[in-house]
Amino acid sequence: MSEQLGLTVKKSENFSEWYTQVIQKAGLADYSPVKGCMIIKPYGYAIWENIQKTLDSWLKETGVENCYFPMFIPESMLKKESEHFQGFVPEVAWITKGGESDLEEKLAVRPTSETIMYTVFSEWIRSHRDLPLRLNQWCNVVRWETKATKLFLRTREFLWQEGHTVHATHQESWEEVLLRLKQYKKLAEEYLAIPVIDGEKSEGEKFAGALKTTSIEALMFDGKALQIATSHDLGQHFSKVFDVKFTDKDEKEKHAWQTSWGISTRTIGALIMVHGDDKGLVLPPKIAPIQIVIVPIGYEKHKNVLTKIDEIQRRLAKYRVYVDKRDYTPGWKFNDWELKGVPVRIEIGPRDVENKQITAVRRDKNEKLSIKETSLEREIENLIEDIQKNMFKKAKEMLDNNTYEVNTFDGFKEIIQKGGFVKAKWCSSIECEKEIKEQTTATVRVIPFKQEKIKGKCVFCDKSANVVAYFARSY
Repeated sequence: MSEQLGLTVKKSENFSEWYTQVIQKAGLADYSPVKGCMIIKPYGYAIWENIQKTLDSWLKETGVENCYFPMFIPESMLKKESEHFQGFVPEVAWITKGGESDLEEKLAVRPTSETIMYTVFSEWIRSHRDLPLRLNQWCNVVRWETKATKLFLRTREFLWQEGHTVHATHQESWEEVLLRLKQYKKLAEEYLAIPVIDGEKSEGEKFAGALKTTSIEALMFDGKALQIATSHDLGQHFSKVFDVKFTDKDEKEKHAWQTSWGISTRTIGALIMVHGDDKGLVLPPKIAPIQIVIVPIGYEKHKNVLTKIDEIQRRLAKYRVYVDKRDYTPGWKFNDWELKGVPVRIEIGPRDVENKQITAVRRDKNEKLSIKETSLEREIENLIEDIQKNMFKKAKEMLDNNTYEVNTFDGFKEIIQKGGFVKAKWCSSIECEKEIKEQTTATVRVIPFKQEKIKGKCVFCDKSANVVAYFARSY
């Protein structure tokens, strides 16, 4: 039975099939009867809830309030900002009928909420005393993807949070952009245990209508990049289109400065691809729905085993602990929890009770440890912390070992074909960017904030380089 439930492919041999099997067999998600959509199952949604709780608390600590706006956006409203509209046209789902009646105006199903929110902001904001305005909504969005469905990575509907802020000065709005990106980076590295590179997007890759887009980028096991989160400096572009103005302290009317920023359920896809192994998921303790699972052994005949487990569970109450009393063999349960990626598995049988110890297995290394009852709390705390740190360290080594600095386009193409980040000097020309993408399918993933002294020519053309950028194929 465990063989049927376990993975049938290795991560290194068929990455795409391995990824799909992990999601389905670990009970994270499934394909939907609605083409292009996905069903997030309770275990997968519990991971998203932990991401939500963590980020939501940070947002509220820094003055953000949650709200909700309609998911339907009138066509005229979406079209009002032409650059933004054109950027989303291929991905918009339209509603043309309500019941049996044709609508007077087509409604877009929310691809993002700038247009509908900023229409209202223009009514809400009158004075500098109304600023800053910081709103966020946890919601779903629809992007009518035409490519093959890839659970958590490429679906027509997905979950995210989108933050929108309004400020009196550009300095304030830019500080907001960097604050949100910093929070996303902390979430990725300290909670998801995924190392990222932060910086600005190129002109060709920035958000439609933005002055600047910043992002954090991660590298997946197969050498492709994944954009984890973005934070956009919208400048005054949208405020001028949607008439978001305020009377400043000098009694002069001015257009506001705005930002938007977001992270989505594709972070769960990143967790799987970066940390998973041939046995299934490997979850970082800080984000795992179950941090410790206790598997009783021989408790049917030895009632003192369950008594001891109750005691252990009380002593570990600060963790998310689950006691598995299901009617399966211990071996089946071990395989099942390995597949689900629970960070620590504790095994307790009659001999453990007699010896006043427990047997613990850490999922990240698949190592078995004996822990004395007298030092239980301290050793479990140290173990949980070490698993979190070790998972980040392992992922950082993968990132470092698959990041290559090149000076020639032949070297560039070789690495892109192989997989990984290419760090190279670049001229920042959008024509050059388009040509590189045409020839290699690689894009500029991020231009790091911290730039080195640039000397020499662009990796692709004869122009002088003015930035160092990271290129890769991406999801």
